[in-house]
Amino acid sequence: MTLPGIALTAGSGRFAAGVPAPVRPGPVRVLVLGYGNPGRQDDGLGAAAVAEIETLNWPNVSAYDNYQLCIEDAIDVAEHDVVWFVDASRVGASPFAFTALSRATSLEFTSHLVRPEAILAMAEQYYSSTPCAYLLAIRGYEFEFVEELTPRASDNLRLAVDALAHRIHAVQSKVSP
Repeated sequence: MTLPGIALTAGSGRFAAGVPAPVRPGPVRVLVLGYGNPGRQDDGLGAAAVAEIETLNWPNVSAYDNYQLCIEDAIDVAEHDVVWFVDASRVGASPFAFTALSRATSLEFTSHLVRPEAILAMAEQYYSSTPCAYLLAIRGYEFEFVEELTPRASDNLRLAVDALAHRIHAVQSKVSP
């Protein structure tokens, strides 16, 4: 079964089919996992997005951030039906882009670089969990040692969080039979 209506295009406001419903009955469990360094200007967009999502205080939505992804994140990812990885983007679509993710075919990582696809592979391999996963890449512009988002990145953050909140709400309004 699939949930109708999740688009993967930035800022479109429209939805396309493709988000599978959870296999288990009950409400859809959503995780928003932001990462990046808030002490490096726009690299803090992932943490800022998590802070905004937390203010919604929605049931069955977990949100947390860290400087970087780590293998332990596979545990949290495995406990959710839909996962949104949120990070700053140095290049790419402005104001943001959504991309569907799938697990990596091989587990490759270092202590300083773990990609979302590796986290998904670990969730499947070690916890038999295959949540729907997406990357929300929010366009950033400056990455110096300053603890403040640039004005353009702040504008992108607002638009991205609005779109993400809309998608979370759409997914949560669908319940598996």
